[in-house]
Amino acid sequence: MTQLPDAGPAPAPHPPVTLPSARTCPFDPPPEYAELRETCPVAPLKLTVGPGGGAGWLVTRLADVRAVLSDRRFSHRNELIALPIPPPFPMTEYDPPPAAPGAFIKMDQPDHSRYRRLLTRRFTMRGVAALTPMITRLAEEHLDAMARSGQPVDLVSAFAEPLTVRVMCEMLGVPGALREPLADHLAVLSRMHYTVEELITACTAIAEALQDLVKAKRADPGTDLLGELAADDGLTDEEVVNIAWALLGGGFDTTANMLALGTFALLAHPGQLALLRARPELSDNAVEQLLRYLTISHLGASRAALEDVELNGTRIKAGDTVVLALSAANRDPGHFDAPDRLDITAEAQGHVAFGHGEHQCIGQNLARTTLRIALPMLFARFPDLRLTTPADEVPLRSDMLHYGVHELLVDTGA
Repeated sequence: MTQLPDAGPAPAPHPPVTLPSARTCPFDPPPEYAELRETCPVAPLKLTVGPGGGAGWLVTRLADVRAVLSDRRFSHRNELIALPIPPPFPMTEYDPPPAAPGAFIKMDQPDHSRYRRLLTRRFTMRGVAALTPMITRLAEEHLDAMARSGQPVDLVSAFAEPLTVRVMCEMLGVPGALREPLADHLAVLSRMHYTVEELITACTAIAEALQDLVKAKRADPGTDLLGELAADDGLTDEEVVNIAWALLGGGFDTTANMLALGTFALLAHPGQLALLRARPELSDNAVEQLLRYLTISHLGASRAALEDVELNGTRIKAGDTVVLALSAANRDPGHFDAPDRLDITAEAQGHVAFGHGEHQCIGQNLARTTLRIALPMLFARFPDLRLTTPADEVPLRSDMLHYGVHELLVDTGA
C-alpha cells in the first residue's frame, strides 16, 4: 500500500475576532475586513452578551452573506441573537423578548410575511413612483430654505434629516406636530449607547404618540398607510402601533444618513461629481454605487442558526449567532471590479446594502427614489456646493447603529 506523505499538523484555528470598528478613511470599512475576507471568510467572533451561550461567527464574503440571508435555517428572531457589540448600557443579563405583535422585522415566517404583505403594495416601485411629486416638492422646499440661510449650512439638519422625516411621515400619515418629537426620540434609540432613563423616556413617548395616532386613524382613516392599516379590523391597535414604529425607526435614520454621507463622498470625489453633473442619466447607477460603496449598516446583519449548518467549510452549530459584514461583502473583489474605488459608471448589481432574501429592506424602493430625486436636485440647485470643514474633521457617526455623519457644513454658493 502506498503511504501518503505526512500533511503535517492541521492549521491552527483562527482566534476569535472582535467586530472591527476603527476606520482609516471615512468612506471605507475597517481594514481588518479585507484580511478576514481573504484569509478567514467565516471567522470566530467574540460576542458580548446574548441568549443561548452559542458561539459567534463573522462572515465577510458576498456569496456567503447572500447564502445565509436566503436560508431559513438562519433566524432573525430577536430572542435568539447575541450581540457582537456591548449593550447600550451595563447589564448583568441579556434576555431579549420575542418580537411584539406587529414588529415584523424581528420575526421569521410565517408571521413576517403575514405582516409584510399588508405593506407591500405601498412600497412597490409603482407605489413609490406615485410619491415622486411629493418628494420633489419637499426637496424643493428644503433647498429653498438652504438658499435663504446663512453660510455655512449643515446639510444634515437642513436637508437630509428633515426631508427624510417628512417623506416617511407624509406616506404614513403622521401629522406635522408629531414628526419632530418622534424623530428626536427615535434618534435616541439609534445610538449605540444610552441610559436606562433615556430608553424609558423615548420608548414611552413613542408608544403614547403612536397609540393616540392609531386611535385617531380608527375614527378617520384617510388615504395614508396608517389609515389603511387602522381600517383593517383584523389588526389590533398594538399591531398597527408596532408596524408604524418599525417603519419609522427604519426609515428616518437610514435614508438621511445615506443622503448626507453620499453628498460627502461625492464632494470628496470631485471627478465623480463632475461626471454625474455632465451625465445626469448616470444618477440611478450613481445611487447604487453609493449604496454599495458606503454601506451604512456598518454593524452588519445578525442571524441565529436554528440547526447545524455548514458554511464555506465551517460548521455553524444550532444556537450560534452569525454576523454578516455587509460592508465587507459589498467590497468583495470576487464579485465587484475595483470595489474600493467609487466609480458611478461601474456595475453595482448584487450588493447587499439593503440585505437580501425575504428580510430585504421593505423600504428600499422609497430610499432609492428619495436619493435619486434629492441628490441631483441638490447639486443642480447649488453647482458651487463645497465643504467648509476639512474632510478629515467631519464628525462621523461611528457611535450610531447606522453609519453616516453627525454634521456636514457646506457653503451653497448661493
